[in-house]
Amino acid sequence: MNLLLDTHVALWAITDNRNLTAKAREMILSPRSTVWTSSASIWEISIKHGLGRGDMPVSGESALKYFREAGYRILSIEPEHAAEVEKLPAIHHDPFDRILVAQALVEPMRLVTHDSTVARYSDTIMLI
Repeated sequence: MNLLLDTHVALWAITDNRNLTAKAREMILSPRSTVWTSSASIWEISIKHGLGRGDMPVSGESALKYFREAGYRILSIEPEHAAEVEKLPAIHHDPFDRILVAQALVEPMRLVTHDSTVARYSDTIMLI
């Protein structure tokens, strides 16, 4: 199964944060899962870490290194992903979350998130 991790879920996974549920941890570690993180997440981490936000414990450069060391694949933002954003209903206004939803729908992948608003976009989004 292709799993696209929402930014916070990806950070929780690489930092072994207690907010990552046992079910999510099991899915991420499953040999049947291919785990992806988006270049949009690295961009988000870089911006928010650079602003000194406490919810971004690592820099974008460090996150990329950790994601690669964990064996995560990096999903680039393709023109089709960007165009898909326009089709999304105005459920959520965060541009990073919207591009992740669009990427998951286009590829298709299962987006793993902790954000109940993001989960409203599709029944293929996994709320943890």
